[in-house]
Amino acid sequence: MISPFNLNLSDAEISGLQQDLGDILRSGMLILGPHTKRFEAEYADYVGTTHAVAVNSGTSALEILLTAAGTNGKRVAVASNTNFASVAAIIRSGGTPVYMDMTAEYFVPDLDILKFVVGKYGVDGVLWVHIGGIINPDFHHVVEYCRQNALFLIEDAAHAHGSALGGVKAGAFADGGAFSFFPTKVMTTIEGGMVTTDDDEVAALARSLRNQGKRGGDYGGLHSDLGSSWRISEISACMGLVQLAKLDGMISRRAAAVAQLSATLDNLGIAYCRTDHMDQASHYKFIVQLPEHMDVGAVKTALRDKGVECGGGVYDVPCHLQPVFQDIPYAKDELATTEALCPQHICPPITSGTTADDIATIKLALEDILR
Repeated sequence: MISPFNLNLSDAEISGLQQDLGDILRSGMLILGPHTKRFEAEYADYVGTTHAVAVNSGTSALEILLTAAGTNGKRVAVASNTNFASVAAIIRSGGTPVYMDMTAEYFVPDLDILKFVVGKYGVDGVLWVHIGGIINPDFHHVVEYCRQNALFLIEDAAHAHGSALGGVKAGAFADGGAFSFFPTKVMTTIEGGMVTTDDDEVAALARSLRNQGKRGGDYGGLHSDLGSSWRISEISACMGLVQLAKLDGMISRRAAAVAQLSATLDNLGIAYCRTDHMDQASHYKFIVQLPEHMDVGAVKTALRDKGVECGGGVYDVPCHLQPVFQDIPYAKDELATTEALCPQHICPPITSGTTADDIATIKLALEDILR
């Protein structure tokens, strides 16, 4: 069975990590040590920001940035077709989510959608999600619009490690970026996340909030901010360094697989979300839009019978339809594209471990089932 998950670590890398683990355990410094500091420095250099602050999850990274933006009591625009964490982080930081629809072409909002939501609901800030690693073609204009209108703009880049548009990487466009290193992501630290920003004050607050609000230092000191225990472990940071060093190579293998499958879908006349407008796309998800007459469940079952296990959708059930968020008001007609396409797409299994044989199997399965 071709799986949508692959942990990309060679035997040599695993051996190296085992050695590093022993060194970490013998040192007794399990958090906020040299591996964390090096991981932060190298990640900031990769993304192109002044600062990177490592935390225990992408969810924590989001809540830190939203807190730093002063979200409490404010309305925040966010796409509905996103992970639970995006909306939950807004609520936990004291904000009110205002849902945005998405475009069919890229499964993300665009500037026109944002302008509509701002004009109707008067939002104070924006949490922009780069779904599947896709940066919308007009995102530079989104950034400019937010700056001109005094709207804070935070990038949820949980899917977008290495994604870039117009010479700028995801996480470096706006006031701050939040990355996730969950096991299924393009790169992983097992559990972990990262805050990226050019703002010295935001970075300082992030370091405080992740460590129980201790502004004065990593250990001891006074609790000046209402933070939490959001630290990454030295072990996770060590794994992050290994994964970051090979990130572009992993993305390149994903891109090669997507290119071949795209040609197959073009021949079949099946729509999918393109990324050829980008400098580089993470290809965390390859979003294939099925025609209305096709039953998604039946297609997934047929693919599984041919040895192809689809990954999770983005997202099969959008946030405005999730039971936990039923108290958040929305206008159904303003989320028409989201409601139509979220349940009508599949994500074939594309990873950095996808082999030539895997691609051939997926291509044949798609041709047989979608023809």
